[in-house]
Amino acid sequence: MEALREAVSELTVYVHPSNAADVRRAVARQLSTLLFSYEDRFEGVLLAHEVTVESNQAKILNGLVPYFGVPVHANLLLYSPQPDMILEGKVELLGKESIHAVVLGVFSAAIMSDDIHKKFKFKRKGYGARFISRSDKHHMIKKGSMIRFSVKRVETEMSCHITGSLIPPHTGSMLWLSIHDAEYASEISSGNKRASNIGIKIEQNEQDHITFDNEDRVINSERPHKSRKRSLEE
Repeated sequence: MEALREAVSELTVYVHPSNAADVRRAVARQLSTLLFSYEDRFEGVLLAHEVTVESNQAKILNGLVPYFGVPVHANLLLYSPQPDMILEGKVELLGKESIHAVVLGVFSAAIMSDDIHKKFKFKRKGYGARFISRSDKHHMIKKGSMIRFSVKRVETEMSCHITGSLIPPHTGSMLWLSIHDAEYASEISSGNKRASNIGIKIEQNEQDHITFDNEDRVINSERPHKSRKRSLEE
């Protein structure tokens, strides 16, 4: 999935002397407090981390006594959706005015009626609500369907809540697309999907130095902090 990427960062984590016997565990515990929350400095939601602790270089810094700063090399797995990316999700709820899906089993996405292609017609019968293509009744979206959609907007204050769209090409029910969409079907059969669709993009950050205090929150960054809008739009 295009929104997944890896990043490498050099961090400094402050640890209390009482945790000196197991510094690696103390560092991992502090980083774990950031899981599944959006961090501007990482430009994404932290999903997982693997750290290499350089405890032999730890030192006490002025103003932080008795805490000591531990240099950490961290490999981070981030969820960083951006406008125009193609994501995949499972439909959890749908009605005439919207479709609500979950990405990666955690993150919410909403597709409003204005962003649902006119080729889809909403129907509600005994078997439940669904959107059915006017040109092919086998192309339908219902609760439980896996869909591909384009990212229209990202609300980072809501832990990356996504507003999506089913208007761009190659979007809709993944089951139907795998059979009837030549480009998507070719990607599946060849096993060489584009990195923008399923690959994890590896990003080598330029030696990002981020420090954490004993209260598990970011307090400083040696990298110039660039402003970032909380709402990313097209």
